[in-house]
Amino acid sequence: MNELKLTLESVDPAQLWGTNNEHYEILKHAFPKLKIVARGNEVKVLGDEQELGVFESKFNLLVAHLEKYSSLNPNEVESILSVKAKTGATETVAEKVNSTGGGEVIVFGTNGLMVKARTANQRRMVDSIVKNDVLFAIGPAGTGKTYTAVALAVRALKNKEIKRIILTRPAVEAGENLGFLPGDLKEKVDPYLRPLYDALDDMIPAEKLKLYLENRTIEIAPLAFMRGRTLDNCFVILDEAQNATDLQLKMFLTRMGPSAKFIVTGDVTQVDLPKKQMSGLHNALRILDDIPGIDIIYLTGEDVVRHKLVKRILKAYGDIQ
Repeated sequence: MNELKLTLESVDPAQLWGTNNEHYEILKHAFPKLKIVARGNEVKVLGDEQELGVFESKFNLLVAHLEKYSSLNPNEVESILSVKAKTGATETVAEKVNSTGGGEVIVFGTNGLMVKARTANQRRMVDSIVKNDVLFAIGPAGTGKTYTAVALAVRALKNKEIKRIILTRPAVEAGENLGFLPGDLKEKVDPYLRPLYDALDDMIPAEKLKLYLENRTIEIAPLAFMRGRTLDNCFVILDEAQNATDLQLKMFLTRMGPSAKFIVTGDVTQVDLPKKQMSGLHNALRILDDIPGIDIIYLTGEDVVRHKLVKRILKAYGDIQ
């Protein structure tokens, strides 16, 4: 049996191993054939030589990530450990995970919150919207596609690149019927749009957000309200696009004015349309794939940034591999 000894010189062992040794347990689970013993800033690992080589490489990437970003969470640990190295590749996993934005802050939110693109594909979204005017971000629940899109819109507004933000969703019930609820139209449709409000709450102080909503600097409305409009000098996000029909999606995309940015987010595994209605998202992804100025980014299980159990739940349901 071979032995590998490692010394932590530049990072805090408590940060590396996580709260209640959560990161340490993830590492042990990823390398069940190795015996890993950590004491203070010393790590001793026993096992097969080839397995030790893989462990050392992954371990160094975790340390490099912590050195660069001064933080490490369970999702990042699992993402780094799950990325497979390609033969002849010189790019490290940490560089691959952070290659398109360096973990830079997209926007500073409320209470000192720094909203960052936390995964490789989220960073691809940040880069893509600079180069393209229409971006499709497709992926399962928890991959941060909507949150990242809203952050990009808020950044554009704060930088005065656009004058307005328009956030929209198809008003399709996800297995429940909300039509009986009392109140005016806004009160009836708000439950459908709540996730968009939640994202904005993180990024804009309450009083300013209230003002933006009142003077329509930020508009949140059902997709049907987009018909007949020209949306210009604004950042427009269509969320839950898998619940838009072919005609609705075509209608939305053709609202685009000369100085607008559009982001379309969707999860093709969670279509809530009636059985006789087909989602228009599949067709849009097929026919728009090769058009210059339109980019399509597919987020995966590696981009899940919610609780670590979310990734396991999605795997159990077959939504991710």
